[in-house]
Amino acid sequence: MILSRRSVMVGTALAAATPLRFARADDTIKIGGIVPITGPAAEAGKFMQNGAAMALEKINAAGGVLGKKLEWVIEDDATTNPGAVLGFSRLVSRGDCIAYTGSIRSTQVQAISPDVVKAGKPVMFGGTNPGLTQAGNPWLFRCRPNDNYSARVISDYGVNTLKKTKWAIIHSTDAFGTGGKDALVENLGKLGITPVLVQGYTNQQTDFTPVVLAVKQANPDVVSSYFTFENDLGIFARQLRQLGVTAPWVGSPSIINTTALNLAGRALFGTYGIADYTPDASPEATAYATEYVKRYKANPDNQSTWIYDGLLILANAINTAKSSDPQEIRKALIAVKGYKGTEGTYNFDEKGDGLRGYNVVRNENGKIVFDKRIDFKD
Repeated sequence: MILSRRSVMVGTALAAATPLRFARADDTIKIGGIVPITGPAAEAGKFMQNGAAMALEKINAAGGVLGKKLEWVIEDDATTNPGAVLGFSRLVSRGDCIAYTGSIRSTQVQAISPDVVKAGKPVMFGGTNPGLTQAGNPWLFRCRPNDNYSARVISDYGVNTLKKTKWAIIHSTDAFGTGGKDALVENLGKLGITPVLVQGYTNQQTDFTPVVLAVKQANPDVVSSYFTFENDLGIFARQLRQLGVTAPWVGSPSIINTTALNLAGRALFGTYGIADYTPDASPEATAYATEYVKRYKANPDNQSTWIYDGLLILANAINTAKSSDPQEIRKALIAVKGYKGTEGTYNFDEKGDGLRGYNVVRNENGKIVFDKRIDFKD
């Protein structure tokens, strides 16, 4: 495993069993990455670095890429859009990265997208806003399903399985939350349902009382949500239950992420989540969870799995291309079909989307229980 950073030592975010070493500039192939090392998503950033460390170790144990070890050079995005833009520009200015990893946050991927076009090299990312791969940027490759699919699963499960018709939708007003909300409203409309409440909020709030009161007044029989940051979700969940709203809740993947579960505790008991990763969904997911727990003494979530899959897929594509030329790597990525990763089976299309399904899970007294996997052909 080889990781490095100019100003923040990433070894502090990894388990002690995972050593950090710096390599000479000429003996590695470098992939650049932006990571939330500081800011409110710093805990999520640790999961991301752990997943990357596991992928790098696996890649390098198998011979690396193009006959050299793979090195992941990272910059802190500080959990902000300006931080993501600055971090990515620093990586590009190095001049020695043949590809990059981006963010799990759609709003940050959107922020760096113009610079990704200018850089002209593949970027593996985890943001789920559908528009990110629909805007004509040929260098973005998504390592999670997009929210057209999460909205289809949320609406189908809530209406046809839970039999709910009075929907309240809570969403961040950033790129992720807006895209998810739009897709959910559209899919509910196809089922003949108009939500009784569609309520946006600004990221990083300390008090969600006005939002919760709007939900309580709407008196829905189901709540659905697209939260960008887990700490926001944790605050909202506690206040929602404190003010007596007990309606079932079906949320986007952040509802089962470790940070949200730790912050919200009992307030999330009995909720449902649409999860791109859960350990019981496939043999690959189970094997990853087993190894992750062994190494880090903690359960993994999708903060770590998308980057794990992304680095492995990227390394395979570089070796398949037998070249560090960006266009050849891009062609090899688009050609990926039937790759079984921790998040599902990847089949990339020309636009850069690789996955088309989600898992439905339930929070049973703090334990995330797998219900079923739903995949789509288009």
